[in-house]
Amino acid sequence: MKTLFVLRHAKSSWENTDLSDFARPLNERGLKAAPLMGKFIYKNQLQSELILSSPAERAKQTAILIKENAQIDGEIRYDERIYEANPARLLEVVSEQSEKLESVMLVGHNPGLEGLLKILTGEAQPMPTAALAVIDLKIGKWSEINSSTGNLRTLIRPKELEKAKGKR
Repeated sequence: MKTLFVLRHAKSSWENTDLSDFARPLNERGLKAAPLMGKFIYKNQLQSELILSSPAERAKQTAILIKENAQIDGEIRYDERIYEANPARLLEVVSEQSEKLESVMLVGHNPGLEGLLKILTGEAQPMPTAALAVIDLKIGKWSEINSSTGNLRTLIRPKELEKAKGKR
């Protein structure tokens, strides 16, 4: 069994209209949500051996903040195919990972991530910015990943963590 962590990049800024979509950084909310999710990942021992990220600025920043706050030892690898990818392309990227890895985190964008979640688990779930889906895959090799090979273990959204934090 393999585990795929699907993480949508945190909230990005639209402040500088001169920037391309690819170059947009995280905004203040995103800079708070990514570390919050990273701490959740660490606390719940949802460790990934590799982070595969879109090279878009907001995804890169999210991946770095997650890695730091979750204390993930694995490397971050940027793959340009993840930016603006459809679910089929995302499946392709994941299927090419080393069989030595038991867990991989994919940091990317909607609508591709929501589509990937639906293909793998059969569940249509909204993935707002910085949401994390943990998918248990009924496969022995990444190359075996395809539709309906996954079970959604959990889906955590930053707002849920903020509400829980506020109740303490």
